[in-house]
Amino acid sequence: MNKAVEVIYQYFKKLDKPLFMVVTVLGAFGVISLYSIVANDASTIPVTSRLYITQAAALVLGAVSALVISAMDYHKIVKLWFLYVPLCVILILLTFTDMGVLVESTGDRAWLKIGNFGTIQPSELLKIAFICTFSMHLAKVGDRINNFGNVCLLLLHGAAPILLILIQGDDGTAFVFICIFLFMLFAAGISWKYILPVLVCSPVLIYVVWTKFMKQHQKMRFLVLFDEELDPLGYGYQQHYGKIALGSGKIFGKGLISDDFIAIPEAQNDFIFAYIGQAFGFIGCAAVIAALMFVILKIFADSRIAKDPLGKNICVGMFSLILVHCILNIGMVLGVMPVIGVPLPFLSQGGSSLFALNVGIGLVMSTYSHSEKTYRVFYDAE
Repeated sequence: MNKAVEVIYQYFKKLDKPLFMVVTVLGAFGVISLYSIVANDASTIPVTSRLYITQAAALVLGAVSALVISAMDYHKIVKLWFLYVPLCVILILLTFTDMGVLVESTGDRAWLKIGNFGTIQPSELLKIAFICTFSMHLAKVGDRINNFGNVCLLLLHGAAPILLILIQGDDGTAFVFICIFLFMLFAAGISWKYILPVLVCSPVLIYVVWTKFMKQHQKMRFLVLFDEELDPLGYGYQQHYGKIALGSGKIFGKGLISDDFIAIPEAQNDFIFAYIGQAFGFIGCAAVIAALMFVILKIFADSRIAKDPLGKNICVGMFSLILVHCILNIGMVLGVMPVIGVPLPFLSQGGSSLFALNVGIGLVMSTYSHSEKTYRVFYDAE
């Protein structure tokens, strides 16, 4: 009995409690916001109570998973890549079958229908799997990262999931993968002799992508940023009404329940930040941004105390994932980023996203709790 008490005591002593608490509060606030959207019928897309019930279930499952993973040695989790990576890839490949859900307006096949259970987005799970495998790859090459052969292999490693997601048609998620890849590569010490040529060639690369590869609907997402009147009832519609709703909440918002809400396209998903501004005002938006910034900076701080390169790489991967999501999502609402379907971490609708983020947070907490070389949760140090 004393041994069990000691194990529990050691676990909670080493647990990254501030990070877990803030992430859980954000998730709970997301559930409350989704409840408010349903109660006020504040989305242009019909929503039911299943929206926030599913989110609440994902929050509980994700929080429990994070706690369990934090008690496990992240080295052992990463070494099990041969189990979860093939599973993620198979799930993504299934989106190209009759089980896949096609979004006609964009051509995306990013969701997988699971019977009456609903849908899942396998790419959210693949993000965490990629962070694990790429962290292991970077840790393995170590100081030899700038060897040309190693750089080529790292590029192939990063290109594989990006191309897979691009084939799905999910441009936003593909861009997130690119950012995670670049952040992790830079943090691992890639030489400027590789970075500078890429920067020099970037204008030409952007021009080629814009003229040869981007479709008209993709270009329009960027063009409306500079001229809202270019397509006010089409590509500019979401951002136009999103900004109106965001500002309508003023300082303190309209409250959780009101009969004065402006219906927002995708209020429960991509534009939940606009809804938070409407319901909880500037104060609510500032609190959300502060909480997200705390999570981002806490993960960065955890990367600094990780006991080895693998732990550091995992933290950098999660840091970049959440940071990029926040910049893109809030930027979409403010009209400074194109609408590319990137959810706000822990808050937007999406059980797959919320669960996957919590798994990633669990990995970060594992690097924190195992930052001491002699510490083990489930067994004594050798």
